[in-house]
Amino acid sequence: MGYWGGLITHRPILLTHTTRTHIHTDSTHTHVHIDLQLSYTLPFNLPEINPDRLKTAKALVEKAVQVRQVFSVQGPYPVIRAALQARGWVERRLPHPAPKPAGHCHGEEDGEDGDDSNDDNGVEGARGHDPDDMYDLMSRLVRNETTYFYWTTRRDEIDCRSLRKDQMTNHYAKSGTFTTKVGLCVNLRNLQWFDATNPDTFFPRCYRLGADDEKHAFIEDFRRTACTSLLQHIVEMSDGEGREQVEEEKVEENLSQSEGIRVIYCTHTIHSTRLVSPRMIDRALHVCQEFLNSLDHSDIDVTMETPPSLTEQQWVKFMHDYYLVVHEGVGIEGSGVYVERCQAMLNRLQVCPQLETDGLHNIWIIKPGAKSRGRGIMCMNRLEDILRLVDSDPSLIKDSKWVVQKYLERPLLVYATKFDLRQWFLVTDWNPLTVWFYRECYLRFSTQPYSTQTLASSVHLCNNSIQKHFQPSQWRHPEVPKDNMWSCSQFRAFLHAQGQGASWGALVVPGMQRAVVHALQTAQDLVEGRRGSFELYGADFMLGRDLRPWLLEINASPTMAPSTAVTARLCPAVQLDTLKVVLDRRADPGAYTGGFQLIYKQATVEVPQYMGVNLLVEGAPLRRPRLPPHRIPSETVDKSSSHRPSPCHRPSGKENQSSEHQKGAHWVDTHPFHPNPHPRPAPGPCTARPFLPQSSLGPPRKAPTRSLPTLYGPIPALEVFGLRPSSLTEPLSGPNSVFVNWVYPVLVIVFGYA
Repeated sequence: MGYWGGLITHRPILLTHTTRTHIHTDSTHTHVHIDLQLSYTLPFNLPEINPDRLKTAKALVEKAVQVRQVFSVQGPYPVIRAALQARGWVERRLPHPAPKPAGHCHGEEDGEDGDDSNDDNGVEGARGHDPDDMYDLMSRLVRNETTYFYWTTRRDEIDCRSLRKDQMTNHYAKSGTFTTKVGLCVNLRNLQWFDATNPDTFFPRCYRLGADDEKHAFIEDFRRTACTSLLQHIVEMSDGEGREQVEEEKVEENLSQSEGIRVIYCTHTIHSTRLVSPRMIDRALHVCQEFLNSLDHSDIDVTMETPPSLTEQQWVKFMHDYYLVVHEGVGIEGSGVYVERCQAMLNRLQVCPQLETDGLHNIWIIKPGAKSRGRGIMCMNRLEDILRLVDSDPSLIKDSKWVVQKYLERPLLVYATKFDLRQWFLVTDWNPLTVWFYRECYLRFSTQPYSTQTLASSVHLCNNSIQKHFQPSQWRHPEVPKDNMWSCSQFRAFLHAQGQGASWGALVVPGMQRAVVHALQTAQDLVEGRRGSFELYGADFMLGRDLRPWLLEINASPTMAPSTAVTARLCPAVQLDTLKVVLDRRADPGAYTGGFQLIYKQATVEVPQYMGVNLLVEGAPLRRPRLPPHRIPSETVDKSSSHRPSPCHRPSGKENQSSEHQKGAHWVDTHPFHPNPHPRPAPGPCTARPFLPQSSLGPPRKAPTRSLPTLYGPIPALEVFGLRPSSLTEPLSGPNSVFVNWVYPVLVIVFGYA
């Protein structure tokens, strides 16, 4: 940075110097003269200072500061910058963030699971066209002003707790409760407390493999799904549907080695000379029946001593045969006689909402819970492989970062190619929960034809960050776009051609809206909402064959990179419409909101007033009544201690003290209902104190040298106002409870501390 003529410039200014030295010697001294000449070398021609331009910039800045229109953008968001500047806002530029260490990617450590647009669009050139440097000049003029609108890529760059009420930011604190795979998996299980909807109807069942109980539940689910898949395999092979499916999957996928995928040949055969025992069908039917009994609560009498339906050895044998039948095409001896029983059991299993999408191959998708853009995700169909993968990384197990989710094996296909949908929605408030749903979305296709015979990422992961590294297969249908993206209008045209044009508005959109609202409901008490914040999210969905949408994940900071012609149109539009909702509508409730539609606004929940950090606890301690200690008559004490008085013995001052006073004397610490606020040691000769007025005890005596421990606090001084004897018969609690006739005084006592 340099200074020239009072104008601060970010352009470099080169400084050069030359020196000349003169040495002169006389008779007494030697004089040295050094001449230093400095010169500035400017690699460009600076524009002349324009007073009118500076005056205009100052006027615009003063107006923006007065109406609190100073913003800061961090990241490649030229659309946001241009839209705010068009509204009269002035940018206060933030310093560039420190570079991350090598190997660190956004979302791996901070729990944020969104797409990072930094990979697709650089920061340079994102400030827009500024031919006369007016925006640069205005930005320098507000460098010491307060920012009232923050738009950042990473939610942790701005501390929401330190912002004022009039400052806005595009992130909420603790939104990772539903934007991470682990958070969404855990929180959706609590949906029953917010709505009667079953999460299994829109979210594939999911488990955290880092938790022992969930790992055990996943193993049971994998085995049970193998049983239901076996029953479906038998039924479909009997009616020819499975035969046709196997023939369709005999597709030679001759992929080039540059794509990093081996050549795969499907060699399934319908008739195999090798057969397995039909006993596995009986075991599968038995497991399914026990599962139905658990749904009907018919297994209420099952105890820990009840043996499992299958032993571990039997499960090992069953899974081995299942892999042979389903994965390798081995036949089952005499399976035809089981078709009706299998079909009847499948009809009863229709109570399971994910039975249709489970498929035959028992494929599960394993996701590292804190990575984004498809990194580390893989598909597997063998239980031992999944457990081996998870157990190989103890750190991920400790942090419960591994998530395993049932893969939807039977999705809706477009020209035999798998796709998913990216749907935007906006949250402008958490109390009341206010959700805006964008009217447009886009489809992302995979580069290879869909097949369950291969588990390659190029077939099953539709994320653009994954698919951009592969070339489209030559066997893919020519109607699938080369850039692997469709707009929702193109997809609606496809549905209309299939005779399902009305399904988009009747099934797909309402299903996605319900899934989004349910996910937000379960996280409402966990996210730190504030009135000045908002956040734009990107939800990923898949469609089943019946066009039912299935929520896969929700991303914070969704990518806005114009990677294709579809996103080049939609991404700028959704950013502009976001500003319409959070800025224009804030000033004018009737302002146009673009493509955003308000789909949910909850009734306001009254929050109790803040009472401060001091907590008040009211109540009284409960003490177990204690038996009074056996009192030794004073005569015995006097006789036994005639030579050396006890330090705890307090004589009355008169040897002929009335015996009535001694009979009526009780001990403060041993009285079962004495309101002593300070704990005392167990009653004994050295802790008991007389209960009578000082006047009846004679002149005061010097206290013993040994004092009580300081943890008991100061000893209260007692002032007795009244004393009268009273008798009461009451029980005492304890292991040897008895009834004791007591004669004790009724007192009015005032506690005070000396």
